[in-house]
Amino acid sequence: MNFDYDFSDRPVLVTGASHGLGLATANLLAACGAPLALCARDAARLNEEAERLRGKFDVPVFTRALDVVDEQTLVEFVSVAGRRLGDFSGIVANVGGARGTHLKDTSPDDWAYTLGVNVVGAMTALRAAVPQLQRTGGSAVLVSSISGAKPAPGLTYGATKAALNQAAAILAQELGAQGIRVNAVAPGSMLVPDRKWDRMRIERPEEYAAFQREFPGGSLVDPSDVAAVIAFLLSDGARAVNGAVVPVDAAQNAPTAFGY
Repeated sequence: MNFDYDFSDRPVLVTGASHGLGLATANLLAACGAPLALCARDAARLNEEAERLRGKFDVPVFTRALDVVDEQTLVEFVSVAGRRLGDFSGIVANVGGARGTHLKDTSPDDWAYTLGVNVVGAMTALRAAVPQLQRTGGSAVLVSSISGAKPAPGLTYGATKAALNQAAAILAQELGAQGIRVNAVAPGSMLVPDRKWDRMRIERPEEYAAFQREFPGGSLVDPSDVAAVIAFLLSDGARAVNGAVVPVDAAQNAPTAFGY
């Protein structure tokens, strides 16, 4: 893909950047010249991808292996990365996950974990970056999900992604007066190598073929297409877009292959 976005000297932080959408976003932003601060739990893979990005795109890449639920470490990472790279012009809160299934099988600990990963981690990173974003007139993108608006099995996941949608709207009002934009993207089911849908494609091709029928175009979402929307939302071309939740789901119907 070719883009005219210029992120030279405009550092961006991406959480969960060692694979999938986070890595696709890092690749696109690096291709546009952005210095990058990348974090993820898998140190070896994160450092390997960072070295590749430096070599391919000749951009500074600062990394830290961490879990976004570790508030102290995450806040320190935002601060140190800002000093190394310069004030952030963008934050992409991409980390997501869930524990728990149906209500009867979901414990308070499952709720606390999922809320921490999907919402609290994103808010912690954004809160820590606000002084930098004020100075740059920057913006944040929260990675939500089609499941934040359409029902699917996985109560904690859908409920916390819906919380991110509302957070984008509230924060657009709260931080807009400080010159900071906050938006969300809501990806549909993405085909990521060696992840759930890719494993279904290989191991259970008949089920996968049935799931493809949820997409009018017959194909799951490619992470690079979601990354393109994230880059737009971070760019000056989106300066009038604030508080939006942008679906990037290829008009997907049901969010999963497992019901509803």
